[in-house]
Amino acid sequence: MRVIGRIGRILGWAAACVLGLAALVLAGAWVWWQPEPEARGTEANALWARHQWVGESHSDAEYRALGQLLKENRITDVFFHAGPFEADGTVPEAKYRYARQLLAAMRRYAPGVRAQAYLGQIRMVNGKGVIDLDDPAVRTRVLGTDAALLDLGFDGIHYDFEPIYPDDRAFLTLMDATRELTRSKGRLLSVALEQQTLMDAAQPVYKALIPRTGKIHYPPRPTRDFLRAVADRADQVAIMTYDVSLPTRSLAGWHFARHTRTTLELIGDRTTVFMGVPTYRPLMEWAEDLTVALRGVRRGVDDLERPPRRPYGVGVYADWTTSPAEWSRYRATWLPRATGSFGG
Repeated sequence: MRVIGRIGRILGWAAACVLGLAALVLAGAWVWWQPEPEARGTEANALWARHQWVGESHSDAEYRALGQLLKENRITDVFFHAGPFEADGTVPEAKYRYARQLLAAMRRYAPGVRAQAYLGQIRMVNGKGVIDLDDPAVRTRVLGTDAALLDLGFDGIHYDFEPIYPDDRAFLTLMDATRELTRSKGRLLSVALEQQTLMDAAQPVYKALIPRTGKIHYPPRPTRDFLRAVADRADQVAIMTYDVSLPTRSLAGWHFARHTRTTLELIGDRTTVFMGVPTYRPLMEWAEDLTVALRGVRRGVDDLERPPRRPYGVGVYADWTTSPAEWSRYRATWLPRATGSFGG
């Protein structure tokens, strides 16, 4: 009985220590979160847009409204979903049958805004997934699809293959070939990636002990070296910073601030960076929303010793989930004031 009692006391003290530490973290995060950010937003911002823009017919009034929305919110790049890729690396033309009409309307109603073809698929890993980027024939057909969309008039190719692990040489090989294609045509290559790892040193342990497929798998996040390698191949990198799954607004805000600072410090001189911010309803919607994300990004910009040499901004995910009230909040809290600012 004495042993049981001793174990119970040890467990009780351990639980008290854990709860005390959690309380300190929550209190510290809350205090850190209170000051209003000083940094304003920028003139370089992106938007992920729904497939219907290229897959369905739209009226002139709808195109005009889209152009007005993009100009009003100072969106410089729109990733119009034009895929997904089939397993063989192609996209049937029927999936983007109205792309020409969209691109003509963009030139008419949103001149200067770049319309990029947003393409991706579930990347095959350990025999599970859809598209096998390790297959050179598949990569060749991906490039053929890219070329066809660029010939239609898209201003760039935006890749979103998931999952991408930090030892994915085939993905980097595809990016090398795509960059040659886009640059030969005077267009852009952009890519969406998960946020960085919390600790690069843990990657060998994850790789050895945790599978990459199945319900429980280690997250496919880029290491510092891999993110730099991607940035050196891309004109733009969009970080999918959302889906935070932290329980309070201050902790979620810290997440956005930390990744903004570390990402811009790491690759902000190499490529244009868009920090992804959500307008959909995530798992913990009471803690993560557009207001928290924008405030967190601004706090991250405040923490920089100097602004990046390349343009940077936010990427709004997505056009089909953003309400007029959220666009109004975005304009009020993110867009730079008339006099300009640190990030502008």
